[in-house]
Amino acid sequence: MKYKIVVDSCGELPVKLKEDGHFQTVSLELFVDDYHVVDDENFNQKEFLRKVKESPNCPKSACPSPEAYEEAYDCEAEHVYAVTLSAQLSGSYNSAELGRKLYLEEKGEKKIHVFDSKSASVGETLIAMKIQECEEAGLSFEEVVAKVDAYIAEQNTYFVLETLETLRKNGRLSNIKAFVASALNIKPIMGSTPEGTICQLSQARGMGKALDKMVTTMMSKVRNPEQKVLAISHCNCPQRALSVVEKVKSLGKFKDVLVLDTAGISSMYANDGGVIMVV
Repeated sequence: MKYKIVVDSCGELPVKLKEDGHFQTVSLELFVDDYHVVDDENFNQKEFLRKVKESPNCPKSACPSPEAYEEAYDCEAEHVYAVTLSAQLSGSYNSAELGRKLYLEEKGEKKIHVFDSKSASVGETLIAMKIQECEEAGLSFEEVVAKVDAYIAEQNTYFVLETLETLRKNGRLSNIKAFVASALNIKPIMGSTPEGTICQLSQARGMGKALDKMVTTMMSKVRNPEQKVLAISHCNCPQRALSVVEKVKSLGKFKDVLVLDTAGISSMYANDGGVIMVV
């Protein structure tokens, strides 16, 4: 095997990629009070969301250890790539880099590169798919890194949340602002910055209008959509995600549209009813 792509578990992989021997997921861990779960194939989204809703405290996560990444890098592949959550949101990137250094110190030279997605969820998925596309096209390791870095720089992430409770609990939103937003049914349209932090782009009253505004905002910024893959992930709201797809199709044509349910760590960020869109 010439290449391997390691993705932390915030990046949802479609079944086709899960069954592809070139991909491996390294799991984060999730905590809600005394409840602890590994974000792997046994993750129970409904149980986790119930625990989050019932708890007055903010859910927490722990990134994979450097040793977990080092073990993932220990393979026959000549080229190894890792894709992580934004370094501004998690320690996963730093852990992946430490794992790379450990491997090189203990096992010898190998071409390993860690990509900071500066995104999350399906943003990571698209980056992993781009790496494979470049490798399958026969690009050198250095050319793949340069091409994917350029892809990350152009990528944009958007999301709308049903509830602001997790943001309130983790201190990113005041109690008063969260209460007012909830009482007035105001839904902020959020996005990523070039550095990989979270910002508010706009807002609307009601989920339907917020999703419409998210799509129109995305369409106003995207260039050459017919050459790009649009990825959408949803937290326990498939019909809502499909409505976003229909809105997108009414405004433009993409090379492909990928729809996935959120994994564990993405479910923690998005919470029940959240929709994430990346292009």
